[in-house]
Amino acid sequence: MAFPITRLRRLRKSEPIRSMVRETRLTPENFVYPLFVCPGTGVRKEVRSMPGVFNLSVEEAVKEVRDAYSLGVLSVILFGLPEKKDEVATGAWAENGIVQQAARAIKRDVPNAILIGDVCLCEYMSHGHCGIVKATPQSLGAAVAAPPAATTEYEIVNDATLDLLARTSVSLARAGIDIIAPSDMMDGRVAAIRKGLDEAGFANTPILSYAAKFASGFYGPFREAADSAPQFGDRRSYQMDPANFREAMREIELDLEEGADMIMVKPAMPYLDLIWQARQRFDVPLGAYQVSGEFSMIIAAGRNGWIDCERAMMESLTAIRRAGADFILTYFAKPAARLLG
Repeated sequence: MAFPITRLRRLRKSEPIRSMVRETRLTPENFVYPLFVCPGTGVRKEVRSMPGVFNLSVEEAVKEVRDAYSLGVLSVILFGLPEKKDEVATGAWAENGIVQQAARAIKRDVPNAILIGDVCLCEYMSHGHCGIVKATPQSLGAAVAAPPAATTEYEIVNDATLDLLARTSVSLARAGIDIIAPSDMMDGRVAAIRKGLDEAGFANTPILSYAAKFASGFYGPFREAADSAPQFGDRRSYQMDPANFREAMREIELDLEEGADMIMVKPAMPYLDLIWQARQRFDVPLGAYQVSGEFSMIIAAGRNGWIDCERAMMESLTAIRRAGADFILTYFAKPAARLLG
């Protein structure tokens, strides 16, 4: 019935009533807290472009996980900053790699914390790309037109990278990582990782695939935090074109066929339509990554007095959940958990 019999404001007149009929709910268990682990002792270095986010040495990371867990944030995802980088990402799969060290230490101190291991090679490669790089000569015409220093092109080699991704995944599982999360966007990576885990005795270790990860302009602060900016070129030849919806659905479907147990869309807020459609199409746990640029914009606007930071934080997280995400990777995990009480 129409107004005046129907008055939708009746259900908005007080917080108890609004809470009773609220359709979308946030809890700290919905959050996955990203942490950046670095070498050293007693290191807690704030990331310049991400206020409140830090590069943490192993023992500081343990403290951070313990604190988050006490707030009800049960899951963290670990990113590593190695002591040295090379062209085969040794630090990613080494037995004593920085994330492996952190995983073992966290499991000793907070054994019930859920540890997710990001599997990408950019932080560990000297060139900053997510796979093995091969130099290829330019065509004769391009070489003639180009200056002398620019006579080489580069290819991110897909199939040769898969072995490193699988090796990294097995190493992380051995160190105590509970969930493997490949974020490289190489074709066939989920199948290669699943095969590697199964052959190594980790058939019960689930894979959370960054299935639809876009070549986004919102990653800048992360690249400072993880020291992972590419030294040349960009990542558009492997991360997705932001304009493509149908391709994103194909990527998700293929990853599930290869053995992914969970899927993720990254970034979150610019791709709420994709989160919604993925939720309608695929009956698997679905995550979304509220990436560094999303976080930093809210923080910066709040510090300038342009928005209410806490309200914008909670509204953005609610929107991601409303779109269909079961869990959200977010740097707001701790402050949002505190507000949720």
